[in-house]
Amino acid sequence: MRTSDDGIKRECVPERSWALIMMQGLLGIGAMVGGGALIIDPSGNLVHMPDSLLEHSPFDSFLIPGIILLLVLGVMPMIIAISLLRRTHWEIGEKLNLYSNQYWGWTFSLYTGFALIIWIMVQVYWIQHISVIHLVYFSWGVGIQIVTLLPDVQRRYQADCSS
Repeated sequence: MRTSDDGIKRECVPERSWALIMMQGLLGIGAMVGGGALIIDPSGNLVHMPDSLLEHSPFDSFLIPGIILLLVLGVMPMIIAISLLRRTHWEIGEKLNLYSNQYWGWTFSLYTGFALIIWIMVQVYWIQHISVIHLVYFSWGVGIQIVTLLPDVQRRYQADCSS
């Protein structure tokens, strides 16, 4: 039980947001594969990326972008997906949670949406070209933001409902 803003006692909603869990999980899997491939082969040949894509970037190889992709858009969304599913306690996550009334995994879902949008915008700026895949992932980032901010999803991930 929790007391809502209007003073009425309400039961916590035990369900999870499967849409948000899937969006985070699929993003994480794809970014771990892509980031891992760029780390294994920093030339980009493994994933058929020409080094001309690095021309306007501060990087000489795809190693650093691969590490960032793997950790920020790969590992982190996987941790978030698992946390949204299992409601795990993570002290660092709770300390970095800007919304104390929300479960840390919900807040980090917003962070991931922003990270994906920024990643795509920086990528487009550096390669000075936009393609369909950029639009897809930009939309995915916006979609994560929208789903995370849906009132029903917010209700499901209130901090006082976490176990």
